[in-house]
Amino acid sequence: MTETCPYQAKAEPTPTPELPLPMRRNGFDPTPELLALRDQERISRTTTPFGETAWLITRYEDVKTALSEPTLFSNAGPVPGFDQASDAQRAVATGNLLTYDPPDHTRLRRMLTGQFTVRRMRDLTPRVEQIVESHLQAMERRGAPTDLVADFALPVPSLVICELLGVPWDERDEFLHRSNKQMDLRLPEQERLTLLAELHGYLAGLVARARRDPGDDLLGLLIREHSTDLTTEELTGIALLLLVAGHETTANMLALGTLALLRHPDQLALVRDDPAAVNPAVEELMRWLSVVHTGVQRTAATDFEFAGVRMRAGDAVVLAFPSANRDHALVDDPDRLDITRGAPGHLGFGHGVHHCLGAPLARLEMRVAFPALLRRFPTLALAKPDDEIAFRSYNAVYGLESLPVTW
Repeated sequence: MTETCPYQAKAEPTPTPELPLPMRRNGFDPTPELLALRDQERISRTTTPFGETAWLITRYEDVKTALSEPTLFSNAGPVPGFDQASDAQRAVATGNLLTYDPPDHTRLRRMLTGQFTVRRMRDLTPRVEQIVESHLQAMERRGAPTDLVADFALPVPSLVICELLGVPWDERDEFLHRSNKQMDLRLPEQERLTLLAELHGYLAGLVARARRDPGDDLLGLLIREHSTDLTTEELTGIALLLLVAGHETTANMLALGTLALLRHPDQLALVRDDPAAVNPAVEELMRWLSVVHTGVQRTAATDFEFAGVRMRAGDAVVLAFPSANRDHALVDDPDRLDITRGAPGHLGFGHGVHHCLGAPLARLEMRVAFPALLRRFPTLALAKPDDEIAFRSYNAVYGLESLPVTW
């Protein structure tokens, strides 16, 4: 693989950007400034990580409505951070469901939906349980202390998605290394573009191999069933989306969720000891943690008025999931973690036509991993002071740098 980047950056690398308002957190919580904006102004102007000005939508009902109206709030605009005419822009957008509107979105999603059905998740459950068990056994053999991010939260969903995509075993470490780093907004633009080029090139090669010899993995199944309906570029984009969405979010949920439960020992005990408590716990953790800050930046598709604000065609629009999921319009006492309520209607997996395709897989992994971890290590505890835990503030998906634990 070439060491030079075929994509051209828009500008020279810039210093680490200031965190945009919807990415700012106080530990688990959105900052008071974001919550005050939601309660007082509803919609305002903000600056994105790439220096663009955008409308910021903060309330639950408004965010839900925006997610439900692709004819007004389009996902098909240019992907921020890349020159609109560049190879990088095309690589990120082609085949990526999150950058399509209906009917193109509908065409691609219909081909993928069958891979994430309830029946398919039942078939995958034994393998997910094996993967979780093998990592717990390895942690136990190595002994405490250990980093739960590196030894459990990250490798479990990473291995699941690699198997789903058919990534050969001996290529997985390097493959995932590029993926993890590419999400870090602190990296200079040129470095992120290089990582994207390498990752996209690898996935294009994976698709080419699957076309020559389709296996039983997702790419192989798509090629056998829809070979003439999907271009190689679309298949590569689908693989890129599933890779990022399929392991980054779940990995960060496993780490953050474990820390949240350690800080709420009574609720941890419920997840550990009561099988009926696990499903609602996963939903409440998705709401309360909101690991996806804003999701895909949207574009106003036409001139229209929304929530008292006049938007113009082409305006950038950002949806603040942390504030929306902590809105009183969704649940009572929204800043309190309560795993018994289940948080029906939360936006942790989005809503509408772009509701997360892989949500059933993410739920499956969390439903298996959380209780298995807590049962294996019933005395699980932090191995360093709580106030020294470092959060991944500049990552596109919120999480932890590491989580040292003992038992």
